[in-house]
Amino acid sequence: MEQRVKMEHMGGHLSTQLKGLDQALCGGIPFGVLTELVGPAGIGKTQFCLKLALLASLPASCGGLDGRVIYIDVESKFSSTRLIEIGVKSFPEIFHTKGLAQEMAGRILVLRPTSLSEFTESLQQIKISLLQNQVKLLIIDSMAALVSGEHVQGATRQHLLGWHISFIKSLAEFSRIPVVVTNQVRSQSRDEICQYSFQAHSRQKTVEDYKGHDSHLVPALGIHWAHAVTIRLVLDAKSGKRFIKLAKSPVSPPLAFPFNITSSGISLLTDDGIELTGPEINTIHCQGHSDIIHFDGERLQYRDA
Repeated sequence: MEQRVKMEHMGGHLSTQLKGLDQALCGGIPFGVLTELVGPAGIGKTQFCLKLALLASLPASCGGLDGRVIYIDVESKFSSTRLIEIGVKSFPEIFHTKGLAQEMAGRILVLRPTSLSEFTESLQQIKISLLQNQVKLLIIDSMAALVSGEHVQGATRQHLLGWHISFIKSLAEFSRIPVVVTNQVRSQSRDEICQYSFQAHSRQKTVEDYKGHDSHLVPALGIHWAHAVTIRLVLDAKSGKRFIKLAKSPVSPPLAFPFNITSSGISLLTDDGIELTGPEINTIHCQGHSDIIHFDGERLQYRDA
C-alpha cells in the first residue's frame, strides 16, 4: 500500500503501446520508480528498451513524452538503424516526414561506460542532465553486465551493488521519470529457491516443483536488487513461445502475456494476461527459444540481451 501511494504521488506513466500490459500497469511504465526487465540473452530485452526510448522521444500528440532519453548501452547493443526501423513501422506518418526520424534519434543520448567505476563517475553528470536537458527516460542496459565486469564477489560486490541501487533509486525519485534497468540471468542453487518473500511456498515443496522445469535460472543481481525494483518484467520462452511476465507490481497480480518480435518491435499475441501462481511467477525459462526472428518473409538476427 505504501509503495502504491508513493507511485500515485509521483504520477504519470510511459505507455508501452502494449495494450494488455499497459492496462495491467494502470497506464504503462511508472514514473519515479525502478522497472526491471530480466531474461536470458536474445529474448527481447533490448528490443523492448529501444521501443521505450523511441516512445519517450515522440511528441505528446503521438502518445510520447516529447523529451530526451539517456540510454546506458553497456554491451554495445543499441542500434540506431533498428530504432528507426521500429519507428517507421510503428509510426509511418511521423517517420516518413523529412528529417523527423533523425530528430527523434538525436534526442537519445547513448553512453557506453566500459566499467562500473566509469559508470559511477558519470552518475553525477547524469543527475545534472536529468534536471537540465528535459530528459524523460533513463535506460541502463544492462546493470548486471556492469557489475559482472568488476570481477569482485561476496561482500565487496554487494557493497558496490548496494550503493548503485540507492543512487539509481534516488535518480528515479527526484527526477520523477521512468527508470528502466535490464538484468541478466544465472543458474540457481537450491539454497536460493525460497529467498523471495513473494514466493509463498515451503522450501521443500518449491524444490520439488522446480524439478519439472526446463531450467533453474534466476535474475543475476540477487535478492537485494529484487527488493529494490518496484516493477519486475520477466521475459522468457517455453515450448518455443515467448512470454512477458509481470512478476512483481503493486498494482497488478502476476500475469503472463505471449509475445512476438516483429519489424515494429515487441507485439503481444493477446491482450488478456494469463494469471500466474506459485513458483511459476519467478521461474525463468529458456526452453525452445531461438535468437532468429522471423518477419516479412526474411530471417533476421538481432543482437539482444
